[in-house]
Amino acid sequence: MSEIAFLRDLVVLFSVSVVVVYFFDKLGLPALIGFLVAGAMVGPYGLDFVQDVSHVEVFAEIGVVLLLFTIGVEFSLAQIPSLGGVLGTGGLQIGTTIGLCAVAGLVFGLSLTQGVFWGFLTAMSSTAIVLKMIADRGETNAPQGRLSIGILIIQDLAVLPMMMLTPALAHQGGSALTIAWSLGKAILVVTLILIAARVLVPRMLERVVRSRSRELFLITIILICLGIAWLSSLAGLSLALGAFIAGLIISESEYSHQAMVEVLPFRYGFNSLFFISIWTCGS
Repeated sequence: MSEIAFLRDLVVLFSVSVVVVYFFDKLGLPALIGFLVAGAMVGPYGLDFVQDVSHVEVFAEIGVVLLLFTIGVEFSLAQIPSLGGVLGTGGLQIGTTIGLCAVAGLVFGLSLTQGVFWGFLTAMSSTAIVLKMIADRGETNAPQGRLSIGILIIQDLAVLPMMMLTPALAHQGGSALTIAWSLGKAILVVTLILIAARVLVPRMLERVVRSRSRELFLITIILICLGIAWLSSLAGLSLALGAFIAGLIISESEYSHQAMVEVLPFRYGFNSLFFISIWTCGS
């Protein structure tokens, strides 16, 4: 019965989304807003049509992973060195936001550590939403697109040290040595992933392509995407950042365009479910 209920929830979500996004398109409004409105309508703050949000959350997470993966495929490792100034801008954005929140917290009667914690939260952006807007506008490789992506990368990387510092802010431990070890472990794991992937992935894809099996190629690409995302999460990084790293690795392959073509249909479906679920799963 749970499987039937889950299928019913998906049917309701997509049915409402089709109607809402259709009317939003007629009004000249972005589909992204339509998905958010549809999720609010059927979610706990609206008509409360969804019975089990846990399954929807899982599919939504996959949507984010596929979105970041395809952005990484479009991006390319060759563009990373050109982001030196952008990475500095991202660090400046985070530092300035935390500083302003700390000062504002003191003004409104909060402690310094509480202000810094709120700065951690305020400094972050929704990677999925921003990248969706960039991709829809075709600005992934435009200067403003690269600037936005660079800042988002820094924000995702900053999540790990913020998580390590939070217990220290709450005076619950978290020594400098523990923080340094966690950061070092994350950097080491990501470095090993990049080295291994750059050595193994091209050879793996070459052998798969020789088989002339489209199905085998597709599941290999999905394996690389989800596998690297999972390994990155073990190092304390987000699944989304791991998927982006996987996309960057695939972008260096001569089969990157074929990988993009195969994954895009899945990305659109799961990604739509993510934006619907923002309010649907907001209980």
